[in-house]
Order: sequence, then C-alpha cells, then structure tokens
Amino acid sequence: MPIDFSLTEEQRQLQALARRFAKEVILPVAREYDEKEEVPWPVIEKLHEVGLLNAIIPEEYGGMGLKMLDEVIVGEELAYACMGIYTIPMASDLGITPVLLAGTHEQKERFLRPLTKKPALAAFALSEPGNGSDAAALKTRAIRQGDHYVLSGTKMWISNGGEAEWVVVFATLNPELRHKGVVALVVERGTPGFKAVKIHGKMGQRASGTYELVFEDVKVPVENRLGEEGEGFKIAMQTLNKTRIPVAAGSVGVARRALDEARKYAKEREAFGQPIANFQAIQFKLADMLIGIETARMYTYYAAWLADQGLPHAHASAIAKAYASEMAFEAANQAIQIHGGYGYVREFPVEKLLRDVKLNQIYEGTNEIQRLIIARHVLAE
Repeated sequence: MPIDFSLTEEQRQLQALARRFAKEVILPVAREYDEKEEVPWPVIEKLHEVGLLNAIIPEEYGGMGLKMLDEVIVGEELAYACMGIYTIPMASDLGITPVLLAGTHEQKERFLRPLTKKPALAAFALSEPGNGSDAAALKTRAIRQGDHYVLSGTKMWISNGGEAEWVVVFATLNPELRHKGVVALVVERGTPGFKAVKIHGKMGQRASGTYELVFEDVKVPVENRLGEEGEGFKIAMQTLNKTRIPVAAGSVGVARRALDEARKYAKEREAFGQPIANFQAIQFKLADMLIGIETARMYTYYAAWLADQGLPHAHASAIAKAYASEMAFEAANQAIQIHGGYGYVREFPVEKLLRDVKLNQIYEGTNEIQRLIIARHVLAE
C-alpha cells in the first residue's frame, strides 16, 4: 500500500472551513472569554451551525461521522485561535466516545441524536479529588438497587461538567476490585442529587468550563449503563487511547500560532539598527519551532490513521500527545522570549498560548502516564 501524505478534497475543504471559522469567529473573542472566564456560547452555537460540533457522531445518528484524521485536521485549526475554546468541542467528543465504543443502538439513539439537534455538549468524568493518574482507585460508588444504581461521590476537573446534557461517570461497585469493579454510567443533567460546581482561578484555558461534580445518592437507571458491570475501566482506557490524539492536534495548532506570532514580531522589532529576525539566535528559535510543528503534526496524523484503520494505537496516541504538548509549550515559551518584556503582558497573545497549552501536558493522562504507556509497549516487544 503506497504512502500518501496528501489530504483528500473533502479534508481540504474541512480544513478550510475550520481555518476560516477560527479566524473569523474564535480569534476575535478569544481574549475576551479568557479574561471573563466564561464559556463562549455564541461560538458554540456557530460551531453547531457549521457542523463542527459533535462532528464525530455517525451519520446514522444525525452527525457528520468524522474520522479521527478529520478530527485532528479540524482540531489544529480551532486550537490555533484558542486552545481553551477548542477544548469545549474536544471534551464533548471525549464524552461521546464511550457511547460510540460501548453503547447499544438504543443508547446511541437516546444520547447522541439529541446532541446533533441543537448546540449541546457531553462530558467525561473519571478523575476525582484524590486520584487522577491512579484511575482504578475510584472512590465514587455505584450500588445496584433493582432497576437502578445509586451513585455517590465526587468527580474533579471535569471539562463541560456544568454545561453538558449528560456526563459519562465512572464509578466503582467495589473499591477492592479496583479496575475490575468499575462501571460506566450516563448521568443526565438535572437528575436529582447531581450538582456541578465551577472551578475558578485556572492558569489557562479559562474559556472552557471546568467543574467539580457532586453526586449525592443519585439514581441512575440500569439502562444508562454502558457495557457490563466491570467493563468501565476498559471503556475509559479505550476512550482515552483515542481522544489523546486530538489533544496532540490542538498542541500543534498552538505551536503554529506561536511561530506565526514570533515570526511577525521578529520581523518588526528592531535592535542594533536592524530587525531581530536577522540575528541567528532568533532564527534558530524559529527553526526549532518549525521542526517541532512538522514532526508533531506528522506523528499525530499517523496516530489518527492507526485509529481510523482499527489498528493498535495506544502507544502512538501516547507518543503524539506527550511529544506535541511538550513541543507546543516550548514553542510558546520561546515565542515569549522572542517578544522579550512584551511577551510577558496581555497586550500580546503569546503569554496566553503558554498558559493554555500547559494543560495539554496534564489532562487526558499526564505526560508521565504517557511515558508509562510507551515504556510498557517497548518492554512488551
């Protein structure tokens, strides 16, 4: 099978649509919503209008049925304008993915189709106040009582948690069973006993709502369970193996923006009687940014291709996520350095790039966890 690095005509059109949307809709308001620490619902509504919200939902259930490669093409463009705003549709896809992986036809009809009818979001709730990387050590309990489960506990750092129509919640039937005792339950907004508390004061990605979710004897119908009892941990891990790839794509978008801002400033700023772009010290920083962007994009596309082909991709998504997020953080850092003092103030956009992309090294599995996944792959061979 020949290697082809070109995009299809449909993918080029999708890329152009996302790039135009990012420039015309997201970019003009990114700073405003970052400062207000507020979810930009007008942007979400427009994402829905152009078909870029919840676009991974299959056509069978009213969506566009985007594949992973399509998703990362879009993700890079949206994150170029604002990683925080891009996290909103990305986190909704994170919530949708467990339903795609483990939901029945009836569950997909019930939970996915409504998300295509209006600007609406989903969410994914795994992390807790006392555990993040140790995902099997869940404290949130689900106790079966007849035709429903009683859910009690707290989830932490949940993107879209207060805006979502429903949240996929991972809970334990028995803490002693660890990963073998986990169940995945879809909890709908407005269910009695379910409360979302917004987390304020984040360093970056402030346009994305992040929440603590509290469950106080919440009754969840058995029909809202994804898969069987004990399969929840597997569903969560399979989900993250896929959704780390869009995190990498967003990182590439941030890095590309950092390069563009740094190049523009380096050509305009003069020192010692000439533009600082003439100095080799600056040129090397710009060159290193491009090296990182091109290599991260290619590997992210490769990881996406593996996922689309149904091939093993856990280690590839881990490599893409870890490498791209670290590359993007360094690109933003160097963009600030090129701007000098101006890079440290909000008048210029590069400080926001660094604040935003730092989270890409943390959420959907810290980069230390990604290295564990990669190391296990190496040692298993």
